[in-house]
Amino acid sequence: MRTRRLSRMMAAVTLIALAAAGCATSDAKSGEEDKVLQYLGSPGAVILPELAEALGYFETIKLERVGNAVGGPESIQLAATGEIDFGIAFQGAILKSYAKGVKVKAVVASSGTSNGNGLFGYVLENSGINSGKDLIGKKVAVNILGANLEFVTKAYLKNEGLTDDEIKTVSFITLPASNYELGLRNRQVDLVLLSGAQQELALENGGLKQLFAEHQVVGDYISNSFFFSESYIKNNPGTVREFTEGVAKAIEWIKATPLEEVIAKFEDIVSSRGNNETTALLQYYKKPGISTEGGRLSEKDFQVVLDWLEENGEIASGRVKAADVFTNEFNPYAD
Repeated sequence: MRTRRLSRMMAAVTLIALAAAGCATSDAKSGEEDKVLQYLGSPGAVILPELAEALGYFETIKLERVGNAVGGPESIQLAATGEIDFGIAFQGAILKSYAKGVKVKAVVASSGTSNGNGLFGYVLENSGINSGKDLIGKKVAVNILGANLEFVTKAYLKNEGLTDDEIKTVSFITLPASNYELGLRNRQVDLVLLSGAQQELALENGGLKQLFAEHQVVGDYISNSFFFSESYIKNNPGTVREFTEGVAKAIEWIKATPLEEVIAKFEDIVSSRGNNETTALLQYYKKPGISTEGGRLSEKDFQVVLDWLEENGEIASGRVKAADVFTNEFNPYAD
């Protein structure tokens, strides 16, 4: 089994180094596929592969949690160097990494904006902020630069008619996601983007005003996906297929199962870890906004982001195609 040095890698690895170093290789040089998948989890929460494993949808592979996720760009870096095997990332982060030579590929959906899901932008009720123009010179909290929160905010500002120069005056301040609400109420930042349990708790505390919603800005799309490096897929196609099939089945299980039963299952999974993680936030869980069967992906999920990235000069036009960064070949629900 590979030795994990996550703390060192998180501090040292860069996308430039990754592009130069190339993609990770399979553990099993003898031709045997990797069957123990290292990944980053989330305290007090359950991600879809964890659910798939608990439901018995994995026959030969096992999951090994080696840390907690911070954001998609970081997960891409670690997957590209072989420190983890799969990750979750915003479609824009996958596209930008691919354009820079860091070849990762999405295989199945993680979350989307259908059925009232996605990110929601909030300001304080007494902030005097009522439109995008009011955010000029203001601060926005994000978990990591270059990920979903930054994209949605900039897309909203663009839709509100702000010029590129005006958008550049908006500062994106990195904060731990658990500190968003506190940062907003202490006026450390002026806008936060919330979803799920974090959103529900903040609204219960009162004093917030919704400025925009991701589905209003971008539309109904798959916003985040599970991915592997291209080299991992090449060396471990059977493992990737089993993983993708299991996650796809877990997505359909959630859709077909009453919410109370889903939450109860999640509570069992979190409690079984033995890490003294709280399950309190699971009561606010909402089913993921994945409208496609089995979480299959489409070009439009990536093209809507790619168009924006090209228009804003973050990816050179024609540098990457939406079809380059995802595949449905392992998904049993694909057409």
